Amino acid sequence: MADPILELEGLTKVYSGGLKALDSVDLNIRKGEIFALLGPNGAGKTTLIGAVCGLVRPTSGTMRAFGHDLAKDWRKARRRIGLVPQELATDMFEPVEHAIAYSRGLFGLPPDKARLEEVLRSLSLWDKRKEQIRALSGGMKRRVLIAKALAHEPDLLFLDEPTAGVDVELRKDMWRQIDAMRARGVTIILTTHYIEEAEEMADRVGIINKGHLLMVDEKDAMMKRLGRTEAHITLAKPMSEIPAIIARFPVELEREGTALCYRGGDGTGKGKAEVAELTKTLTTAGIDYVAIDTHESSLEDIFVSLLGKQEAAV
Repeated sequence: MADPILELEGLTKVYSGGLKALDSVDLNIRKGEIFALLGPNGAGKTTLIGAVCGLVRPTSGTMRAFGHDLAKDWRKARRRIGLVPQELATDMFEPVEHAIAYSRGLFGLPPDKARLEEVLRSLSLWDKRKEQIRALSGGMKRRVLIAKALAHEPDLLFLDEPTAGVDVELRKDMWRQIDAMRARGVTIILTTHYIEEAEEMADRVGIINKGHLLMVDEKDAMMKRLGRTEAHITLAKPMSEIPAIIARFPVELEREGTALCYRGGDGTGKGKAEVAELTKTLTTAGIDYVAIDTHESSLEDIFVSLLGKQEAAV
């Protein structure tokens, strides 16, 4: 396994009012991966990104990026880091191409018309390059944010809710661009409320809530370990208790005995096979049913379940 390009250890941030936005977070990011950081509003996602990007001063902990201690040698590391924030913070009267060229200059890089054109074309902004940012649609403004972050050719790119407020077509186009960045070797850390995007794109997933990093794992391994199958079987006649012949299955009666609910399996497909076996057993026993609805856990189901368990433990 390659050495991490970003290492966070014991990262903590306590604001003056006493709010602990980050609570001893440990996290390593690998070169070339897409890492999705998931959490509800106020979980600490933006604070973590702000700490790495120099926008938030941590209360304690260490941060290393590309081998540099961010507290001591911040400038060398920061020029290799790009950030696409949630909010557009730029001169709205500035032409698109000027805003992006200026972002490149902020990092001490010389003008590069070829690079500027490459970035603009890749994000479908070339035809808008002379327009003032204020004249663009919300989706195009979001593309300008990404272009500004890419202008200095970062090796590590933070995307904080990159597709918030963007229509479906633009979301798909942006994800194609993000996939292309990964193919060029850019490491990407993103936060998103669209968990299905993380499920589709991310290599690894971290779940954070109330400043605590609850879990970090390979997406596929997380789905396999925590995924479940749920099946609701509507019975032809109500039951007062579960018959002995199906008691070996993880089932319970619901809806006043008119339905059986199966919850079991894992992310390997075991649950589907067990549901099939359950229905065969019902048929053999002469227990009729009129409908069956089967659902496989998504990353969102796992996310909601973990948050629920944390809330219950508080």
